[in-house]
Amino acid sequence: MRGFVPTPPAIVDYMVGRLFEGRSPKPSDIVLDPGCGTGAFLKGIIRWCKRNSSPIPELIGVESDPGRAQQARTALESCPKVEIRLSDFLAAPLESFDYVIGNPPYVSITRLSEREKKSFRANYATARGRFDLYLLFFERALKSLKLNGRMVFITPEKFLYVETAAPLRRLLAEKDVEDITMIDEQVFGTLVTYPTVSTIVNRPSSASTQVRFRDGSRRRCALKGDGASWLPAIRGEVARPKTQPTLSDLCIRISCGVATGADGIFVRDMRGLEPGLRAFARPTIAGRELTAPGKLDPPRYAMLTPYADDGSLIPENQLGPLGDYLRKPRIRQRLAQRTCARRKPWHAFHETPPLLEILRPKILCKDIARRPYFWTDPEGKLVPRHSVYYIVPKDPSALDTICRYLNSDEAAQWLTGHCQRAASGFLRLQSNVLKMLPVPDELRPRGASNLLSPYEPYPPLPGLLFPDSAR
Repeated sequence: MRGFVPTPPAIVDYMVGRLFEGRSPKPSDIVLDPGCGTGAFLKGIIRWCKRNSSPIPELIGVESDPGRAQQARTALESCPKVEIRLSDFLAAPLESFDYVIGNPPYVSITRLSEREKKSFRANYATARGRFDLYLLFFERALKSLKLNGRMVFITPEKFLYVETAAPLRRLLAEKDVEDITMIDEQVFGTLVTYPTVSTIVNRPSSASTQVRFRDGSRRRCALKGDGASWLPAIRGEVARPKTQPTLSDLCIRISCGVATGADGIFVRDMRGLEPGLRAFARPTIAGRELTAPGKLDPPRYAMLTPYADDGSLIPENQLGPLGDYLRKPRIRQRLAQRTCARRKPWHAFHETPPLLEILRPKILCKDIARRPYFWTDPEGKLVPRHSVYYIVPKDPSALDTICRYLNSDEAAQWLTGHCQRAASGFLRLQSNVLKMLPVPDELRPRGASNLLSPYEPYPPLPGLLFPDSAR
């Protein structure tokens, strides 16, 4: 089973205790571990039953890896109530169980074949966007629960708020989500998952869910059923008025920077750049270059862009010196190996850069930061790379005002509560979260006279990078 990570015994025992809290299993009950690995949860159930003088229920473990399945059989062969099946839980016929417990595999969409992605999308409501296999295990396990059956899963906390998990949140909201416990992030060592144990009962949703935080505090909250992020409710935020503007209301674009698919080729140090390439060079910036708060340092690197000012791809026969550079055998071969080259001209970027919107006064921020911080690019010269988010206001004259608000404690507190966690307590910003950031009503645009339309080019800037070059 891809994505297999052993669950520590202490977490296993905690989860089994949640599974049987207030209801000891009967001998005829059937408990499923849909990705049993070497049998850690099945062993934990046997331990719990012995400690509590409770009969052992029927135990079924499903494992797709032959080696781990055999290890589980060997370890549990002395217990006649255990059955280990060598099977793929997501493809096996649907059965019903009284209890489900487990640590489903974490496998991102990038590790799935095209055939697998197509099959999953056809059969699972949760296989949407850039889904992860643990979402599908969650869905399948919910469907496998008998009425009033209980399940306990440990998964990354991301399902609570990422957009991809919206279908799962809608499914879970139909059930009684009894408890959400956030586990210490170091439980799985160097793996950054921010683990969360969820306890769900297959019955109509109750009025509230108990949430246990990593600092030991608790809160009861009502979880929305519309697929929206659960973080605001979990953190006890008061719902904002529907009329309150968001950052997206002030902007024509909030997006991640340009992905070339080959920065080692397209991004060059300005110093020593060949004269013939200067006409195609635009100053660029990466997240690691956004350091000290305040004014941005002069850019050191340039992005060679085979695109015209309107964002259209320049034909290969019109690239001149840039074409000569890109056609060098080693470079040409590297560009052709990119996945985007299967559907685009070989010299195109991985993503088409919307230069009409990028080359305007804008606000920049790192994609990963301990505390979000924002910088302005008042002249609109910089092309942000993929590790930078850029925010383009409708009203260029409001650039500094919006940036000051984004750097306020109020905005930082909201973003901290809504952003995905990365390693070591850092935050991972995303465009969909930035767009939802509430802003004071006084920042709402009051008139249209100074606003740029989404397709109106910003006035050209002389001397974009090299004063003596012409584009």
